Amino acid sequence: MIRGWYTGASGMNAQQNRLDAISNNLANVDTTGYKRDITVSKNFPELLIRRMNADGVYHTAVGSADAAPVIGRLGLGVETNENYTVFEQGSFRETGVKSDMALGGEGFFAVQTPAGERYTRNGNFFIGKEGILETKDGYPVLGENGIITVKDDAFFVNDDGVLIAQDDGRQIDRLRIVRFDNERYLKKTGESLYMTGTVSGPPHIAEGNERPRVIQSFVEMSNVNVVNEMVQMIEVNRAYEANQKTIMSLDSMMDTLWSRTAMYR
Repeated sequence: MIRGWYTGASGMNAQQNRLDAISNNLANVDTTGYKRDITVSKNFPELLIRRMNADGVYHTAVGSADAAPVIGRLGLGVETNENYTVFEQGSFRETGVKSDMALGGEGFFAVQTPAGERYTRNGNFFIGKEGILETKDGYPVLGENGIITVKDDAFFVNDDGVLIAQDDGRQIDRLRIVRFDNERYLKKTGESLYMTGTVSGPPHIAEGNERPRVIQSFVEMSNVNVVNEMVQMIEVNRAYEANQKTIMSLDSMMDTLWSRTAMYR
């Protein structure tokens, strides 16, 4: 009975973690370049239940059999296994702003932050006071030759990510677009930025068929489906209530047990 309390409590904790991820997804449904998170749970190892009053092995004419066979399994609860990001392509929205860019395919823009190089799908860029192409949080966007500097918005970007000045056709720089061996294991650091992890592998410049297409004057919206997230939220709430009712029932049973035990002592 006490084991049931811990089993129900583990289920409530797992559903709370799922609810936190869903709530964060819904809060960022209009965030440019946001990628939704999914929480995955796993069971604790199950126990095998055997009969206790018939222990040992008995022999038959054709062999032997277990006198204490397994009669069932006992679950011990659940825990959150991982929280990972789904990098599905989001929809595109036209802005008409030349400094805005979207990636049509897998890959990331590279930006320079005080904590080092970080990566983003959010192409909502601005031209700073010094002519530096920056993110909305003021982080410089990186090209293959370093920080990208433009005089004004008189430039265009081709599909390969090359910035070309409109007045003289001069190539300004080429966007540093990177890929990873295991992009699923990138870590979110906030502000639509990601950093490498031990499993994701180091970044490498995307070339050839693995290089995404750069679309100027568009931004990529989040890949959150509001309807799906709301359905999952309802499922989580019901599962949480089921675990809660289990604990309440076991608590009531324990209260009855102790009250009757004290009565007949």
